[in-house]
Amino acid sequence: MTTPADSPARGPRIPEAVHRRRWAILGVLMLSLLIVVLDNSILNVAIKTISTPAPTGLGATQSELEWAINAYTLVFAGLLFTAGLLGDRIGRKKTLLGGLVVFGVGSALAAESGSPTQLIAFRAVMALGAAFVMPATLAVLMNVFERDEQPKAIGIWAGGVGLAIAIGPITGGVLLDHFWWGSVFLVNVPIVLLALALMVWLVPDSRDPRPGRLDPVGVVLSVVGLVLLVYGIIKGGELADFTNGTVLATIVAGLAVLTAFIVFEKRSDHPSLDVSYFKNKVFSAAMSAIALVFFALMGVTFFSVFYIQSVRGYSPLQAGLLMLPLAAAQLIFAPRARLVVDRFGNKATTTAGLVLLAAMLAAFATLEADTPLWLLEVVFFLMGTGMAHVMTPTSVVIMQALPREKAGSASALSNTFRQVGGALGIAVLGSVLSAAYRNGIDGKLGLLPPGLRDTAGESIEATLGVAAKLGPKGQALVGPANDAFLHAMHVTALCGSVIALLSAVVVAAFLPGKPPAGQQGEEEQELVAAVE
Repeated sequence: MTTPADSPARGPRIPEAVHRRRWAILGVLMLSLLIVVLDNSILNVAIKTISTPAPTGLGATQSELEWAINAYTLVFAGLLFTAGLLGDRIGRKKTLLGGLVVFGVGSALAAESGSPTQLIAFRAVMALGAAFVMPATLAVLMNVFERDEQPKAIGIWAGGVGLAIAIGPITGGVLLDHFWWGSVFLVNVPIVLLALALMVWLVPDSRDPRPGRLDPVGVVLSVVGLVLLVYGIIKGGELADFTNGTVLATIVAGLAVLTAFIVFEKRSDHPSLDVSYFKNKVFSAAMSAIALVFFALMGVTFFSVFYIQSVRGYSPLQAGLLMLPLAAAQLIFAPRARLVVDRFGNKATTTAGLVLLAAMLAAFATLEADTPLWLLEVVFFLMGTGMAHVMTPTSVVIMQALPREKAGSASALSNTFRQVGGALGIAVLGSVLSAAYRNGIDGKLGLLPPGLRDTAGESIEATLGVAAKLGPKGQALVGPANDAFLHAMHVTALCGSVIALLSAVVVAAFLPGKPPAGQQGEEEQELVAAVE
């Protein structure tokens, strides 16, 4: 007779030796996750420094900064499907170890970049490694915890993301106050070495007894389509003209390739993206919520760094400290969000989290150059609170919707939608910011030579850089630059708020409410059956 612990949906019982050290294993997995998330949160504080002309930075333009972030994100998202499948096939521990080695090498190379182009290329190498780390951490977690402990473990795992977001800006600020900009990448190397040693010692290997076949055509189509789409969006923002022929052609080509990707995946007998999963409305709504949350959040994080450092004049370390409430709230509430779900259900918890996030994004549209800092801190804290009550419940819904053996695929899907949402958020909201800024500052640059005028209009850092070179004459540009940026930030924040509200509507319509106490287990099994 088959016991519930050995049912097909739950997978075989976990070995006692692994079960005993499951919390130590979770700690090692969170360390691996830490460096992947830490790198992006450190970079958020460093982007202003990197945009500063040499020798302080690399003199990267706003579009190059967006590519430095999105080169990582797009490679990461494009390879997650394949990385999840490879982990299922050859073993999650092996892919974790290999991914960490590649990530460490990429970090060392990025630290020595001599130009924005090199930085973009080495960030892509880092993403190649990270793509094998992120899904494997959650897949191993699902294979060392029994189902009744999985929500708690996932909550702690999600809290680890909050910890990385907290540590990142502060670490980046300290490093930038004492060392050159490349130190924000070099710091990854010792953490990688520690994680490798602990992983070899503690983490068990696991794999899918019936792994899927690899899908190279699907991977190529997804990466090419996303790169074309994001390139078109970023180029449109750079030119402040989305009707430009090149911009439109690139965006349309990207959408066409992504359409071909979906058609190919539907017809494939071994798709990297199993479209049939999305027939389940609950699964689809949870995925949409994750993508749209990161769309809004990544775009806002991008401009908030320039608001704090360029408009308000704070150092990278001070900026990191000012952003601490955002991370602290996630660290506090992510592990406890499951308690709110137990009381109110997935739908109410997630919808409330998204509405709170939308309200805080809209609050950014009220910030001015002299707004009291405590208001900014409250906005960041409540934004993190909203995020925590979205990420934990949706992650649990997604991971429990598939059998344990498919944990790598579920994790890859979740992370892919998160990263694609974030990449599109940076591209779209970054382009809205860039276009609104250029339109706001163009009329104030008439006295500059034509070549310098074009450069000065690219971003607030570019304008302030030109103003500094002009000496006393350039001071007349500082006020208009701040005003133009604040207007652009307000427009961008309201766009992000609308996206978060749209996500709240999707979640309210499709996520399940709180089931009666006796039916909760049955409903989970129905969800598994529906997705299978």
